[in-house]
Amino acid sequence: MKILVLNAGSSSQKSCLYEIADEALPTQAPQPLWEGKITWTQDRGVAEIEVKTATGGTLQKSISGDSPQAHLTDMLNTLNRDDTKVIDRLSEIDVVGHRIVHGGQDYRDSVVITEDVKKAIADLSNLAPAHNPVGLEGIEAIEQILGDVTQVAAFDTGFHSTLPDAAAIYPGPYQWVEQGIRRYGFHGISHQYCSQRAVQILGRDVASERLIICHLGNGCSLAAIKNGRSIDTTMGFTPVEGLMMGSRSGSVDPGILIYLLRHCNYSVEKLDELLNKASGLKGISGVSSDMREVREAMSTTGYANAQGNSRAQLAWDIYVHRLRSGIGAMLTSLGGLDALVFTAGVGEHSAEIRQATCEAFGFIGLKLDLKKNQQQPVDEDIAAPDSAVRILVIHTQEDWAIAGQCWQLWKKVRNI
Repeated sequence: MKILVLNAGSSSQKSCLYEIADEALPTQAPQPLWEGKITWTQDRGVAEIEVKTATGGTLQKSISGDSPQAHLTDMLNTLNRDDTKVIDRLSEIDVVGHRIVHGGQDYRDSVVITEDVKKAIADLSNLAPAHNPVGLEGIEAIEQILGDVTQVAAFDTGFHSTLPDAAAIYPGPYQWVEQGIRRYGFHGISHQYCSQRAVQILGRDVASERLIICHLGNGCSLAAIKNGRSIDTTMGFTPVEGLMMGSRSGSVDPGILIYLLRHCNYSVEKLDELLNKASGLKGISGVSSDMREVREAMSTTGYANAQGNSRAQLAWDIYVHRLRSGIGAMLTSLGGLDALVFTAGVGEHSAEIRQATCEAFGFIGLKLDLKKNQQQPVDEDIAAPDSAVRILVIHTQEDWAIAGQCWQLWKKVRNI
């Protein structure tokens, strides 16, 4: 069967086409037949489209005007045309899977998309305003492009639905619980995939492992995994809570927000912009939300000025401090640790962040192999042989995880 996966972001739309045999789901991610990406300018007036195939076909083009749906149509048409052709017709696609960031309390597993599901995704947009609306746009675009093809929603919050109440409920008035104000957690598709891949790499039983997954990209979160289930995580009611991120603040004293509202004439909109787009690495360094550029600013003599360098160093120091503190909190949730996992853009590619993080945990017998850490590891154990805790770098594959959930749901539905 052929499964198309759409992974929508606020300024991009990534897509993959997988072909999976009906009989069994592969234990490891295969290479997609086709991969496409749309990147929009700020006003969505121009779309940059990039496509590549498993056989080496490539395409790059810019489209001006039109709508996001037209851009998606243009990208999907490369599936059966010219040098990027991998199928004869779009109707060969059996299922389309979508990453949906927020599923609330009602959607804990992947589901076939119906009108009720679409309404729920729309209703939850106030909790994930940068993500749920664009996910819904993708669903509706596929309805126009592929007709009544089966579509599946995979929810980023679903994996964290196993959080115990003590970890999920905020210590505010109990009415918050009744209003659905609680910690949902995010990056769940990535955390679940990495926890499963970790035990494959280690050759162990998932039910016996205590894992901490460090998903470090532009958005950052930790998850404590015990017996294959999420029991603690750093993101909460929204993706702003927790670790310092690229442009998000992570957790701050809520009294600061009250102070800014009362005494500095901040509007709700300005606070939202501040916390989500002008904080984190970008806000502290004054350089960038990209860890690579912050790192370069730290090490480049004369970058902007001495103050710019010191601010970049401060951003690094805060990032590492908060990451270490978060891991420490996860240790207490788990009562120990069998493996520490790094994933996503920073986690997979920054040897310096991995080393700075691991240096703090020698007291639990964790010991990094410095040479392996520098060798661009992928799906590899980089702990020293005598380390009491394994240290893994795993390439997160959310798209494949969504495809796998689509395959399992498709088989279940067909067998009913």
